[in-house]
Amino acid sequence: MNAQRGAQTPAAAWPHLGPLLPGATLGVMGGGQLGRMFVHAAQRLGYFTAVLDPDPDSPAGRVSHHHLKAAYTDAQGLAELARLSAAITTEFENVPAQSLEQLARLRPVAPGAACVAIAQDRIAEKAHFSACAALSGVACAPHAVVRQEQDLSSIDPAVLPGILKSARLGYDGKGQLRVQTMQELTQAWIQLGRVACVLEKMLPLQAECSVLVARGRDGQMVTYPAQRNLHIDGILALTQAHPDCLPAALARRAEDAARTLAQAMGYVGLLCIEFFVVQGPEGPELVVNEMAPRPHNSGHHTLDAFDHSQFDMQVLAMAGLPLPRPRQHSAALMLNLLGDIWFDAQGRERTPDWARVLALPGTHLHLYGKTEARCGRKMGHLTVTGAKLDQVQASAVMCARSLGLPALAALEAMP
Repeated sequence: MNAQRGAQTPAAAWPHLGPLLPGATLGVMGGGQLGRMFVHAAQRLGYFTAVLDPDPDSPAGRVSHHHLKAAYTDAQGLAELARLSAAITTEFENVPAQSLEQLARLRPVAPGAACVAIAQDRIAEKAHFSACAALSGVACAPHAVVRQEQDLSSIDPAVLPGILKSARLGYDGKGQLRVQTMQELTQAWIQLGRVACVLEKMLPLQAECSVLVARGRDGQMVTYPAQRNLHIDGILALTQAHPDCLPAALARRAEDAARTLAQAMGYVGLLCIEFFVVQGPEGPELVVNEMAPRPHNSGHHTLDAFDHSQFDMQVLAMAGLPLPRPRQHSAALMLNLLGDIWFDAQGRERTPDWARVLALPGTHLHLYGKTEARCGRKMGHLTVTGAKLDQVQASAVMCARSLGLPALAALEAMP
């Protein structure tokens, strides 16, 4: 068993590599909360773990067997991660694709650098979605690419009003500006630093949803049921995960499209595809928005409402083990906990009333081990589960009211 720790099988032998069994060491690039939950899942299954992250106080590094405190491009750190690990994954999409390519010369890497590179660049991502539209049956929003100043003059006015998004490094609403006119578009592009951008037409959204799909190296795929999401100020505030959160036919189309998009990339690992729901001529329609080549905030409810979480699937896929079809045993509502709730109305830091929240039936608190609370920073999440949705909703409303969460109004308005 211990022989698999830092296995010597080269990445070129990936298609013929046998499963990596418990006792092997699994590496992860990135030490945030997603890495922390991956480490917990891997350790529960009996794996050793190694985290590469430059932050000496990173949430994942603090709980891993090995924490390599190095930059994601550090040659020595990457070599040590490869030496320790039998396979390697990533916890966020902005790990340099070149680093994943370097690691893949020595060890299996899931997802691969080519897939991560698509998700790192909105221009490449839109091109992938467009190329797959005929197969997936789902198109992306009308958009235009802005790489240089000359591109601004050729923008079709029909794409306005729109959202100008930097092609790289934007997340949780960062690197995005709303524009109504051509003049505002030019000003926004300058404000974003004259970098490559995508201008995406604003659509009249009915809802947002996402699908988690896991794909193994043998091509086996499983999906979780589509979940409904609410964003406030560009950050996910609420995920609804229960049979009535979306029309059944719409959910099936989203799940089918997610599988198609993963298959087209030859993806290995856990992938999240986000969709907009808009009103079409014959009813609700899907528009694919973006993808995340990793576990996703909207999938955190799987830790408490399913027999296998999204992090379990991430472990199993990279280890080359069978992917069991996940079964949901409880209705769930997931609430994000931002650093704002650590401060009172006067800006004084305080500890949220966890005792009051945890006294409510069905509550599951997950804090990420971050040592400093800041407004807008994801500090944890709270999932409420139960056999009956009305009971889950009642507890979630009380949690949101006690903590002062912005999703309270949406929870109270749920039918």
